[in-house]
Amino acid sequence: MSQATAKDSTARVTPSPIINGNTKVVGIVADPIGHVRTPQAFNAFAAEHGINAVVVPLNVRPSEFAAAVKAFAKVRSMAGLVVTIPYKESISPLCDELTEAARQVGAVNIVRFEHGEGGTARLVGSNLDGEGFAGGLEAQGHELAGRRVYLAGAGGAGKAIAHAMAAREVSAIGVYNRNTERAAQLVAELQRYYPRLNAHVASEQPSDYSIAINSTSLGLNEGDALPFPVDGLPAEALVAEAVMKVELTPLLAAARARGLRVHFGRYMMETQIERMVQFLGLQREHAAS
Repeated sequence: MSQATAKDSTARVTPSPIINGNTKVVGIVADPIGHVRTPQAFNAFAAEHGINAVVVPLNVRPSEFAAAVKAFAKVRSMAGLVVTIPYKESISPLCDELTEAARQVGAVNIVRFEHGEGGTARLVGSNLDGEGFAGGLEAQGHELAGRRVYLAGAGGAGKAIAHAMAAREVSAIGVYNRNTERAAQLVAELQRYYPRLNAHVASEQPSDYSIAINSTSLGLNEGDALPFPVDGLPAEALVAEAVMKVELTPLLAAARARGLRVHFGRYMMETQIERMVQFLGLQREHAAS
């Protein structure tokens, strides 16, 4: 969403988090860190739902990343870490356990600290990108089973979304990527995990798909080209975004102008926050006012 929209939405959500001795701390680790929006969204959600937890940004340089993670794991009031660029892959070897989602995607975007009686906690890594996106679609009332899906982008987010959609038994996934070799690699992965799925490399012009998804970064910056044209899509198709910085991206504007249904990137963030709370084991401590 736009910066103005983000400010307005967080301002509307009551009250500010109350920090006390029982507050669970979740760090979001990145380099650089200034662009992240998870702290604002998570902290507003926690305050609204009576969850005594707070997300704080942590700017860690690559040369200090491994040592910093080990140090964070010794802080018993830390519930875990949200992990973003450039650390989604480099944190995997630091984890003691990976969920199936993290193993399939080959990247981690959240780590739970399981504190025992000793010093350093046990680290469990997962990836909520795919669950956040697919769950966001479901939360908006979109049935996924049996749908034909077009996916632009075969990077980390694209891989996570593809696996989550396949797990929900869509009938087909066509993967388009400017690097066709990368698209073919993702298709091969999907065929290995989901042999009954019609997974295939798609062209840059989607046509016979009922859901078309942008998981690329196109739309983040003014003047970006469309990740794919919408002219060939059926009239009943849904066009969905993973881009959150801008609410009505050029892709969604083009789809809306054609009369197609659209799905905003913020729905992915909203669902991811709910999944984060569950994965980290955070509890409500009081009723929301």
